[in-house]
Amino acid sequence: MTINDIHTGPARRYVITGGPSAGKESVIEAIVKAGMSCSAEEAAREIYRQHRARLGRHLQRDDRRDYSREVLRAFIDEFKAHTQGVRFYNRGIPDGYGWDRFFGLEPYAELEEANQLYRYDAILVLDPLDTFEDEHDVVWAQDREIRRVHELIVQGYYDAGYSPIFIPADAPEERLDFICANLRLPRPSREE
Repeated sequence: MTINDIHTGPARRYVITGGPSAGKESVIEAIVKAGMSCSAEEAAREIYRQHRARLGRHLQRDDRRDYSREVLRAFIDEFKAHTQGVRFYNRGIPDGYGWDRFFGLEPYAELEEANQLYRYDAILVLDPLDTFEDEHDVVWAQDREIRRVHELIVQGYYDAGYSPIFIPADAPEERLDFICANLRLPRPSREE
């Protein structure tokens, strides 16, 4: 694949995912800095903030299904909007399996259907880092909950029929190099 193909070739969709404390935002910043198309931010976070503002509290189990459906619609819209070149996604449709299971919910028909219709080209799972420092994250979790969410997200991708590529914990630029090598993309320049 050439640099030109990254922007003008056939649509290729790659998901960056992982549990809390995986360093996803830093990797996405490195992707954007390298000039590749990527989700500006995780759609679920803004939707969560809107639900929380409307309810005046954190989401509870009974609120989760409506929230999950709204997040799914955002993922589908983002998927359908991309028609050309390489794009990285800040989480993908099968993340819903993991998050719903974490909150005790079973998969629902719309999620199953979307998973069949909208398929990504590769799933990149970031191995967890050692720290969890984002106090503004959607879900604050103890260490064991972080690991549980991560495992459920990964299982969700396996259940959806994917074979994820695991990205070792490292500096964001090193992780991006690892990703590009695995996807056979040109290595990003480090020149300022």
